[in-house]
Amino acid sequence: MSEIPETRYALTDDGVHVAYQVLGHAARDVVLVAGFVTHVEIAWEDPHIARFRRRLASFTRLLLFDKRGVGVSDRVSAVPTLEQRMDDVRAVMDGAGSDRAVLFGVSEGAPLSILFAATHPQRTEALILFGGMARSTWAPDYPWAAPAEAILEAAGLIEPGFFAGEDMEIWAPSLAEDERAKERLGRYRRSGVSPGSLAQLYMMFLDVDVRAVLQSVRVPTLVLHRRGDRVVNRRAGKWLAEQIPGARFVELAGLDHLPWYGDSDAGLDEVEEFLTGVRHSSESDRQLATVLFTDIVDSTQRASSMGDRAWRDLLDLHDDIVRVRLERHRGREVKTTGDGFLATFDGPARAIRCTMDLVAALGDAGIPIRAGLHAGEIEARGDDVGGIAVHIASRVEAEAQPGEVLVSRTVRDLVAGSGIGFVDRGEYQLKGVPGMWRLFAVRA
Repeated sequence: MSEIPETRYALTDDGVHVAYQVLGHAARDVVLVAGFVTHVEIAWEDPHIARFRRRLASFTRLLLFDKRGVGVSDRVSAVPTLEQRMDDVRAVMDGAGSDRAVLFGVSEGAPLSILFAATHPQRTEALILFGGMARSTWAPDYPWAAPAEAILEAAGLIEPGFFAGEDMEIWAPSLAEDERAKERLGRYRRSGVSPGSLAQLYMMFLDVDVRAVLQSVRVPTLVLHRRGDRVVNRRAGKWLAEQIPGARFVELAGLDHLPWYGDSDAGLDEVEEFLTGVRHSSESDRQLATVLFTDIVDSTQRASSMGDRAWRDLLDLHDDIVRVRLERHRGREVKTTGDGFLATFDGPARAIRCTMDLVAALGDAGIPIRAGLHAGEIEARGDDVGGIAVHIASRVEAEAQPGEVLVSRTVRDLVAGSGIGFVDRGEYQLKGVPGMWRLFAVRA
């Protein structure tokens, strides 16, 4: 697993410490200006964010930071203005030794990036805006945004679940059914901002309007927006591109508001071509593999009852046991999923024997798991894997009982004659997968 960059601090002119990280070694600097809740360190726990950052840093020198008032930057007594947050960007660039950089504004980070580019063209090489807007609320000449009253009313309904990630279906519909993703989002937000600060930031956001400076942007600009974005209407992005001289607008497929969720490569391909002139999509290979997903039983309840430190110790023990067994059975760790693993094998019998070994060893350690296996064609993208076979394996694992290794019919058929026994569990409708699927439990 790649090393996480060191967190450093830059000091602004008014004495605020701004946390930042530097990733990558390319000649072109890119400052990622994310939305109003961030945490540069906790974000690495989300495999989607981590993969997005590393792909972006493969062709840039990427500067990540927490704006003042959030994450591990200094807390401030008053809600920061866009002007003060421009100072945060400048301080980070100075701290990282960057004279000129590309500003990559995401969501609420877009207006700040626009203002910086217009105000400091000598320090801005280019501008990239993803899911952004020039104004946050409805106006007679800006009809595609919601009225302030409606946003405030919606915020009152959403806030109780905000710190638990319950609004995932709005920000990233592709992960709406992923409970682990919701837990990660909740932890990220709780670490990034307090409820009181969130309310202040939200009120500040309602006043954002940088329309007057759009014509003053004189740097190459790329505007990206997903067609079905549920947070910011795509017309906001299209209008942005029409107002910024020479800007290019690309409408992407998908519903997810944030660029690291959904088909992140589609957006990154556009960014790479815009910055380098060449579209080097991450290397993709298709191959047959047996895919394993595991999950600790009742992990949320156990984590809550044990406390953070004891839970972390348990996860470390769990990870050590899994990695030893994967190495023993020639499995390849793809990534951890917080309380489980995604791994691949070049043979289904080896995958089953490894998984049974895992269930037994972890059970002896007092860590019951469930596991699911499916064999099919996967798409390898760098260190990650994708494709329908991965999705099916995840859904098979979700149907497994505690201590059970559940496999698809494909896996069972491929190990015929191996001596491995199975119990027919019947047909299932796997969420998001067409048709009925017959599943089998491996006989202990």
